[in-house]
Amino acid sequence: MTTLLNKVLKRSLQIDGREYVATLTPESLKLTLKGKRKGIELKWAELVGGEAALAVALHASIGAIDLPKTPVKPQQRRKTPKRARR
Repeated sequence: MTTLLNKVLKRSLQIDGREYVATLTPESLKLTLKGKRKGIELKWAELVGGEAALAVALHASIGAIDLPKTPVKPQQRRKTPKRARR
């Protein structure tokens, strides 16, 4: 049994060492770099109608997602020194 998609659903994922956010809405699917607003958006009607490949090619040609040349390394947390007890 499936659940009707009637509100926004966001999930994070990692592809080739880069963090992305996939957003599913009743109207579209959007994939963006984590921390960014612009991304690739595909309307469900385009996907079903076969226009998805054209839409992806268009977004790629205008640079909807600016990908860095090298994979982004995850930032390491700094270790904070423990306070001395008195």
